[in-house]
This record gives sequence, structure tokens and C-alpha cells, in this order.
Amino acid sequence: MNSKGRLYGVGVGPGDPELLTLKALRLLQAAPVIAYQSAIDKDSIARQIVSQYLPGNQIEVLFHLPRALEPEKAKSIYDQEVQPIGQHLAAGRDVVVLCEGDPFFYGSFMYIFTRLSDEYQTEVVPGVSSLMACPVSLGVPFTYYNDILTVLPATLPTETLISHLLATDAAAIMKLGRHFTKIRDILHQLGLASRAKYIERATTTQQRIVPLDEVNPEAVPYFSMIVIPTKQQL
Repeated sequence: MNSKGRLYGVGVGPGDPELLTLKALRLLQAAPVIAYQSAIDKDSIARQIVSQYLPGNQIEVLFHLPRALEPEKAKSIYDQEVQPIGQHLAAGRDVVVLCEGDPFFYGSFMYIFTRLSDEYQTEVVPGVSSLMACPVSLGVPFTYYNDILTVLPATLPTETLISHLLATDAAAIMKLGRHFTKIRDILHQLGLASRAKYIERATTTQQRIVPLDEVNPEAVPYFSMIVIPTKQQL
């Protein structure tokens, strides 16, 4: 009888293949099974990041975790999508799940972790997150000394966003997409637009840095961020 496989959640970084950690690379190349998520009818970004490192003899599992669903509807879909991963683990095969950025920082691996980690031995390998990569790509220090940094999903209500932005020294606004216009208007209202920096697909060959008021709201991708660095210059 096979012993159970081990589950690995591996952060593959924000896009630049050279930002993969040595541990992530070792596990990635040794695992008999790799799993990764993508939007329906789109290539997996996580797999694209590591494609040059794959040995070519692994079983590959593709799964879809749709975003912006009602919690109850999402739960049943997520339960179904993780089943193939669980089947490989039950058969004794280790599985490396690839995750853009860091697995536990808005990562898709969290939904797999909550469903399978109680039954299977699990290890999570941190990755370079977009929160770290975007300020570096923009060339702006995020925080100094005792500054407070706030990370905000653009999907939050306007009143909530305003409250948090007024109470922090620096901010990162993620998950822009169709919410960009709302965010831009808030930043102008609060007098923060001049400090705000927009970047999309940081560290990749498709990276773009665009002045806030020149961004096309209809073309803002999910993998984009507005960075509001601290006022301090020490």
C-alpha cells in the first residue's frame, strides 16, 4: 500500500524566472506531479514563469479557481477543483502546486491548503511577492523608519478605502482591474494622485509603468498595482 504523498505550495515569484528561490527550484524539479491554476481558456502564468526549469517528465494538473464568486458558490467549485490533486497525494505521489508571488499572500494555494493540509503532510515555500517587486521595479522606497504600510484590495467599498488611506503612511492597492477608475478618483479626492505610481505585470517582459492619469481603465489587468510611497525622504 502506498504511503501518502506530500503537498508543497511553492511561490514562484512575480514573473521574472530568476526570482525563483533555490528551494522552490529544487522541489519543482524533483516532484513527480506539478499543479497550477489558470483562468479558463488562458495559459497558466505560474507555469509560464517556471517553464524553462521543468524537466519534461512530470504529470501536470491544471485547475481553475474562478475569482469574484459568492463564497458559497466558490466553495463547491474549489472543492471540486482540488480533487485531482488529492487523488495524486492519496496514490503516494508528491505534488508541487505553483503559485504566483507568495502562496499565502492573496495566493490561490490557500484554497488548496485549507482543503488538503489536514490530511496530507504539507510544506509551504515562500515566494517573492508583488508587494516587494513593484516598488523595486518602480524605483521608489516604500517605507522608512516606523512608517505604516497598508495593503488594500481595490475591490473594497469606497468608504473603506478612503478610511484606510487616510490612516496610513504608505499603501499598495492591488486587484485593480475593473476597479481602477474608482481608485483613481479616490486618490485625486484625497490629494494622493501625485504620489501614486501605477505598474502592471512587474518584473516580466510585459511590465508597464504608466502615469496614473494616462492609464486606460478598460485595459488594466488583474496583475497590476498602485504604489503610494511614504512622504518621508531620509
